[in-house]
Amino acid sequence: MFFHEFYIFLNIERPYPPLLRSPVYPASPKSREALDIHIKELMELGVIRNVDHIEEVEITTPVIMAWNNGKSRMVWDFKYLNTYTVPDRYPIPKLQISLTQISQALYIITMDSLKGLNQNLVTPRSRKYLRIVVHCAVFEYLRMPFGIKNSPSHFQRMMNKIFPEELSEGLLIIQIDDIIVCSKTWEEHMYRLSRVLGKFQSVKMKISLKKCHIGFKELKALGHVVSVLYLEIDKKKSAEVVLKPIPENKKEIKSFLTFSGYFRQKNKEFSSIERPFYKFCDKDAVFQITFDSFKAFESLRKALNTDPLLLIPDFNLPFKVYIDASGDRLGAALHQVQIINDKPVEVSICFISR
Repeated sequence: MFFHEFYIFLNIERPYPPLLRSPVYPASPKSREALDIHIKELMELGVIRNVDHIEEVEITTPVIMAWNNGKSRMVWDFKYLNTYTVPDRYPIPKLQISLTQISQALYIITMDSLKGLNQNLVTPRSRKYLRIVVHCAVFEYLRMPFGIKNSPSHFQRMMNKIFPEELSEGLLIIQIDDIIVCSKTWEEHMYRLSRVLGKFQSVKMKISLKKCHIGFKELKALGHVVSVLYLEIDKKKSAEVVLKPIPENKKEIKSFLTFSGYFRQKNKEFSSIERPFYKFCDKDAVFQITFDSFKAFESLRKALNTDPLLLIPDFNLPFKVYIDASGDRLGAALHQVQIINDKPVEVSICFISR
């Protein structure tokens, strides 16, 4: 079985600050009962262990129970631990590059590892940092939990080590725990699927059947609707921005701009639309919602609902770049002439603006 151990290094020495020793969060009887069930399940799966009373406990993380439609879920508040964790700089592929690798594929497979993070062991020396405190005891993670600062980098490294040959041969795309296999023919599709599933079996990793889609010509992947020809942002993701309330302070404005920036390459007028918000981000700026900023907010909402389809580039064909600039703005569009329905059509690939 393949093991790729997860480790944590802190950028501080003992004695640790009090923030890292969190007390138990209060919970209702219903939440405590649900928490006991989750703890028992994690113990049986070997994900956590009970910390003995004679062991020294220096760092603890609180747990809360989140409820949705009557179902409970454990949530860990690792924000203070993440603050003092040395970052792992292992590179994660750029989303746009991963998406363009799907170019010219006629068949697409998407797969997701089942509880992927929990399939990673935590090194013995790092387990003392991953202790959660609940109403009944202190528990220690033996396998990597969700919400840890370096978990995406670690998981990307692990997946790259599992599939080195397949990646070098271009048989699949790995974006953290998302696996995408693209093929031009059905025979090639089945061969690549067999290779990938065989590797999963050899390292005894499991995939989620609910998130496994095989042989599609259009499906959702990496937050987009991907097809043979075009890319389109998943409507659920754009709805998250559209349904956000109007920002009421600087913090909310910065959060909104960060989140909406995900769509920058999809809209040719993005920077012009969001420009009224940036004046509020200055340190000395006085926050005040004006009519112009309100119009900008509504314009951005509308733009996210009317984004044009972006076609997947064909790197065997030439590109066209259109550039426009003024005193305080810069914009560019990447186009390409592709054959669609036996006719040459100039299509949009991406937009850039600032």
